[in-house]
Amino acid sequence: MDTTKTNGSENIFWDLSDLYATLDETGLEGDLARIGDRTKAFREKWHGRFATSSIAEFMEMVAEYEQLNEDFGRMGAFAHLQWSTDSENVEYGKLMQRVTETLSKASNEIIFVDTELSSLSAERIAELMAAPEMASRKHWLEVVMDYKPHTLSEDVEQALNAKSVTSRFAWVRLHDEVSGAMTFSFRGQEYTIAQMTKMLYDGDRQTRKEAAETISAVLKTDAKMHAYVFNTIIGDCEVNDRLRSYPTWVSSRNLSNEVSDASVQALVDAVVSRYDLVHRYFALKKGLLGLDKLYDYDRYAPVTEVSDFWTWDQARAIVTDSYMSFDRRAGEIASMFFEKNWIHAPVRKGKRSGAYSAGTIASVHPYVFMNYTGTSRDVQTLAHELGHGVHQYLSRQQGPLQMHTPLTIAETASVFGEMITFKKMYEQTTSDEAKLALLMSKLDGMIATVFRQVALNRFEEAVHIARRTQGELSLDQINEIWLTTQKSQFGDSVELSDGYEVWWSYISHFIHTPGYVYAYAFGELLVLALYQIYLQSPETFPDKYIELLSSGGSKRPEELLAPFGLDITSPTFWHNGLSFIDSFLGQAEALAGKK
Repeated sequence: MDTTKTNGSENIFWDLSDLYATLDETGLEGDLARIGDRTKAFREKWHGRFATSSIAEFMEMVAEYEQLNEDFGRMGAFAHLQWSTDSENVEYGKLMQRVTETLSKASNEIIFVDTELSSLSAERIAELMAAPEMASRKHWLEVVMDYKPHTLSEDVEQALNAKSVTSRFAWVRLHDEVSGAMTFSFRGQEYTIAQMTKMLYDGDRQTRKEAAETISAVLKTDAKMHAYVFNTIIGDCEVNDRLRSYPTWVSSRNLSNEVSDASVQALVDAVVSRYDLVHRYFALKKGLLGLDKLYDYDRYAPVTEVSDFWTWDQARAIVTDSYMSFDRRAGEIASMFFEKNWIHAPVRKGKRSGAYSAGTIASVHPYVFMNYTGTSRDVQTLAHELGHGVHQYLSRQQGPLQMHTPLTIAETASVFGEMITFKKMYEQTTSDEAKLALLMSKLDGMIATVFRQVALNRFEEAVHIARRTQGELSLDQINEIWLTTQKSQFGDSVELSDGYEVWWSYISHFIHTPGYVYAYAFGELLVLALYQIYLQSPETFPDKYIELLSSGGSKRPEELLAPFGLDITSPTFWHNGLSFIDSFLGQAEALAGKK
């Protein structure tokens, strides 16, 4: 696979002018200069008044608070989006740091909103909740109350917020800049991490093996630094959890996701109980590849010689057509990302690896970040991120305080977008060989999204618990935990090569959002349930689906899913989704039997 081959995405850059048309005093600089005075004025006007203000006055406060959140988000989004395209750019880094420090200082003036609300009497909260004027913002207040047991005094919250810039945030930035600057010398050329990992999908085994060895060698260079950063991030989490009285390392993440510790554990247990599907899948792949042993670098190998190259225009066409075929509203929104330059697509040195959709703010629109190299997996990734984009675009109507959904629901539209795009790709495929190749590629994604992410969760939990009970962990200890939890997933189906022990170090979710990864499995299995409902009722499903996306974070997850008859608190729910993967695997085994 030639990861440097042109595919048409080389000049697909986003236009951030919808966030800021200018960076001078009429734009970003002016907002930065004024935000401190604005937050001080807000504090002077409203501090200490929540218990006695009229409903009309309280709603006036909420409107002003929303606008401040909107402007905070505008500055933060612009700085981060710009920096993520070139983390080696000194000016981009300096601007992001200045924005972060300015907003941290300004936010200290408005922290009292949460602390003062948390101190109100139950009677006053009930009065606010019951007010008709609060109906469209009620869930925001419900979430604030959810955090009441974990909210500290205003002065402590201010101190923690002020220190975050030079503590946790600084380590996250260091991780990203070191990772973004990594270069890999492979067969006489220099590559980024995004280009190197794409070589693991190459049809030539020697290429995959050498690519994996090259990645391992470079990761080992900075592994001790990443181990220290990881230790520090975990230590910071432990301090916060202890101060806020969270019972487990992941409880704060679960609360943010609006799901119980018990329901998340049920998800994890259900997935771990079906590791046999992983073993079956890789046994099938080993047979199709004709290998005696399947190594970690063979996991994503194509099983046929069918061409796997999609130009940017081809990817755009099939993804937008898939969305349009599902629902015209979703298709029109997805098309806007291309037409209005809301996507940054090319692979470039210094650019962050991976992909994401940034929801930004209610008054603008999302932006999609890609590292597009032209594989069918990249087409699925584009469909995934545009699913987020459609969701975020629709949810803006809920306003700054309720537009963002919990991570568990946030993965719904993205994974559903992958499913409808896969369906379109599969329908356009004629030969059994091509169908098998596409089905195996989709199973690659399912196995990675459900089982790999839960295995990552098992690693993350083990590291957090060990760090909290044993103190700082050495690089060797982290490596050993990584190998143990990976082997639990693979069993005897995959042989781990020398060097694989440090591959945890490039997974940024561990650093950016501790506890995040199970949300992928949650989203995948939830979508498999929704997709089955869609297949049964294709005429009535889209309206309910668009309503779900448009609701944003205005309701709890179980309320959002109630119209579909789904109960995410039931352990059997997860096994139903896993059975769907089982049936997909059965289809692949049947097609393989025809060869």
